[in-house]
Amino acid sequence: MLEDFEPDNPESVKIWLKNVIREEKKVEGDIIYVFTTDEHVYSINKDFLQHDTLTDIITFGTSQDNKIISGEIYISIDRIKENAGKINLPAQKELARVMVHGVLHLIGYNDKTASEKNEMTAKEDYYLNLLP
Repeated sequence: MLEDFEPDNPESVKIWLKNVIREEKKVEGDIIYVFTTDEHVYSINKDFLQHDTLTDIITFGTSQDNKIISGEIYISIDRIKENAGKINLPAQKELARVMVHGVLHLIGYNDKTASEKNEMTAKEDYYLNLLP
């Protein structure tokens, strides 16, 4: 069973993510975050994306309008905790990074190539510096 895990200050994180969307010149729609386990995210990755790997996040956009940002974001809390430990970072900071990463995917950023990864990381770093 997954223990309860969410941002330390959910309301300020919500406002921060809304500001990210606004700064990217988009409109917030419905974004659902599902905090879950490695097993669940792995199953989604394998069944829906045909990827046989662990990952920290899977994002599914649901908007038909590219100006409106809507979707479902599945985050493995197991990955968050493990990755945070590997880089000696508080789990809450790693959670914020992954949450904004999902929003950036919904906005249209990708991270398949080296240049896309660099752009995504730069955006994450920029927005993390704006987190209250």
